[in-house]
Amino acid sequence: MVAAPKHSRTPVWEHQASPGALSKSHAFLKNDCASCHTSGKGIEPAKCISCHANDLALLQSQPTAFHASIGSCVECHVEHQGVNLRPVKMNHEALADVGLKNLKRAPPGSDDEQAARIVKAYFRQGGGAEESPFFNHSITPKESALNCASCHATKDVHRQQFGSDCASCHGTAQWTIAEFQHPPPRSMDCAQCHQAPPSHYMMHFQMISMKIATQPKAAVSQCFKCHQTTSWNDIKGIGWYKHH
Repeated sequence: MVAAPKHSRTPVWEHQASPGALSKSHAFLKNDCASCHTSGKGIEPAKCISCHANDLALLQSQPTAFHASIGSCVECHVEHQGVNLRPVKMNHEALADVGLKNLKRAPPGSDDEQAARIVKAYFRQGGGAEESPFFNHSITPKESALNCASCHATKDVHRQQFGSDCASCHGTAQWTIAEFQHPPPRSMDCAQCHQAPPSHYMMHFQMISMKIATQPKAAVSQCFKCHQTTSWNDIKGIGWYKHH
């Protein structure tokens, strides 16, 4: 039997049952299992909230503000994986499961209760991403039930020109889209999707940009006169140009 250190008041069984080292941020709790775990119940959200409820940087930031109402932590935050690993294992399906559980607990007659019925019927009837007109093989039916924009609106480089249904094109593993085909180089309507940088609306455009590209009569909206579709820094007739 392994004896507890003489300086510790922690029960012997806690030293024997520990599944691994806590992350660096939680290491100070290594001898206090009860601060997170409840006998017979496991980890309860209330114990996490008691420490993190005043984390304004987390709760006031748009991408992470959902933590204020999610009411569940262990699906994405996994501890005892070692000192050097962050206790974060993002799982969009788990996030969808938590959301569905919250909907099931919605008060009768509320908007959330109505939403719960719709979602329940959707999955009961075998519905899924395949039945959407924007079927995306990169996401699962559960992930398709998530509102991507509620967390990722600040990362929308399209400036809402394509709406808020990120999942119609993007997957959950990465932002890049392997199937994306850029319009042909002869396209002249670049500004439909791309916004020129602030420098192009200053004297910098006339003094530097137009001279480098040898396009003295180019307008800011005529991206195609200087840029190529391979990369913004691939300038026609010049090649790769690194300005800064």
